[in-house]
Amino acid sequence: MSYLLEVDPLDLGPGVKAVGLELIERESREPLPLEEAAPLWAAAIPALAGEEPWALDFFAHLDRVRDFCRRRGIEWREAAPRAMVVAPPPKPEDLRALVERFAGETFGIRAGGNLPQADAELEGHLARRGVDAYHTTYTRYYLCGVCDLENGFLTLLTNRLWASEVVRRLGKALGPLEVDVRLTQQIM
Repeated sequence: MSYLLEVDPLDLGPGVKAVGLELIERESREPLPLEEAAPLWAAAIPALAGEEPWALDFFAHLDRVRDFCRRRGIEWREAAPRAMVVAPPPKPEDLRALVERFAGETFGIRAGGNLPQADAELEGHLARRGVDAYHTTYTRYYLCGVCDLENGFLTLLTNRLWASEVVRRLGKALGPLEVDVRLTQQIM
């Protein structure tokens, strides 16, 4: 397998549980080009959410995101003056196109909680603070994730999903796509 997804439990300070994912080319250890990475990330996002409802959160370049969603018939809603939520989850081919188109932007994912209903508090904070808003609210959700896909990273904030479970879910979802998913360290 030429692709590697490394999964690391992260120590982000007292009381913050996180899991880092890095998608790289095995030999060079560089992030994959977006056209190669997009289908892999698009397969990973629903696998991480499992049976939980999930959504994508955007808070930058909203005119372009709205236009893209309108053209493809992807459902979305205005969440706050400077934030929008793509929910319900788009079809797999639309998710792949969305990830490919906006992988150069930082955006968020979240699963569980009160989705698909609005979360005015979180969505208002997303408009003002971007994905930093997840830090104070992620415990209400199954997971919240910060997507920096252009650089090959997805950081999950979650009290309910362990790194070993991330490896299991993503190994099952990405193995057929020739991605080796492995746990790289243990935090004591």
